[in-house]
Amino acid sequence: MSRYYSYLNTANEVIASYKGDVPMATYLKQFFVARKQMGSRDRREVSSIVYQYYRLGKAVEVTTDERIAIALFLCREEPSELLKLLKPEWNEQISLPLSEKVALLRSFNQSSIFPLIDEVDESIDKNSFAFSHLIQPNLFIRIRPCFNKKVKDKLDKEGIVYNAITETCLELGNSTAINTVLDIDKEVVIQDYSSQQVGEFLRQVVISKKPFKVWDCCAASGGKSILAIDALGNIDLTVSDVRQSIIHNLRKRFDGAGISRYRTLIADLTKPIIELNGAKFDLIICDAPCSGSGTWGRTPENLLHFKKESIHKYSQLQKKIVTNSMNHLAPNGYFLYITCSVFNAENEEIVSFIQKKIPYLSLLSKSLLAGYEKRTDTMYAALFSLDMR
Repeated sequence: MSRYYSYLNTANEVIASYKGDVPMATYLKQFFVARKQMGSRDRREVSSIVYQYYRLGKAVEVTTDERIAIALFLCREEPSELLKLLKPEWNEQISLPLSEKVALLRSFNQSSIFPLIDEVDESIDKNSFAFSHLIQPNLFIRIRPCFNKKVKDKLDKEGIVYNAITETCLELGNSTAINTVLDIDKEVVIQDYSSQQVGEFLRQVVISKKPFKVWDCCAASGGKSILAIDALGNIDLTVSDVRQSIIHNLRKRFDGAGISRYRTLIADLTKPIIELNGAKFDLIICDAPCSGSGTWGRTPENLLHFKKESIHKYSQLQKKIVTNSMNHLAPNGYFLYITCSVFNAENEEIVSFIQKKIPYLSLLSKSLLAGYEKRTDTMYAALFSLDMR
């Protein structure tokens, strides 16, 4: 029993010292490095408790221990030894449906799980969206072209259970270890289902000339670039990011994916991009820096630490980025705007801004890719075309 009280005390220590200035995953890694006596099971248990603590958002105002007990009760479906110590009567009812468990809690304000719920897109079911943060999203992989049978054969051989959402999108349990089974980036890409759906926007792009020049202007880890290659085929690819370290990691990832024909660029898109020397592109993919609010089911610490004023800061940043990047859109080219945000200020307001900024830019399609009822992220995408005919 002392082991579980030790987990509780360590989780309390993490929560008390965490200030929200780095991702929780990064903070926990640093925290555990300084405590080498903790085994893998200890680290896993403490991490689980901490993340579940944050999943409650601002729904309750109680002591840390009480909050942890509530989190264990709501976020888990199997009995917990720690919950048995803290609230044995709850532990006996842990298999109840989530709605029934919430009904047992008098002081639980479910609308405050996601504290900025009034800022989200009006199409979102606010109640379902808020509740979704109590459940960890699943793991999704996208099978790359020509590897469909090979990947499924490998998973079947290892007895790994998966759900085929589409022919190329597989859903697995969030703790499934696939790194030793599959060749990551070459055979499959670890990519959320909503992120994979961006491929439907890419398939609307008509390749009318070769070479077809594509610029992934906020490339980050390169996931959208790999998706573009798989969806569009042989493209003339340029990738850029403001951070040298990110481009370094992208190159390593592309090596593993077997991608060799591309150019890289370090560029600050909040300013005119002189590094491009006036180059024009047939497709610009702008996966813009954002609040990430559609992914807080994976990073629930943001439910407590994200500041409302940051929404405006991101929106202003996005306006600068789209203004400068669209200067490099070729006649009859396409501009694909993407965020992993649910906030209207980062999505619909930016689409309106783009339409006012360039009146002859046509909006082909837009969609909030709602994943909150599918144990996946929520994203937003809008595809424009620059009709100069």
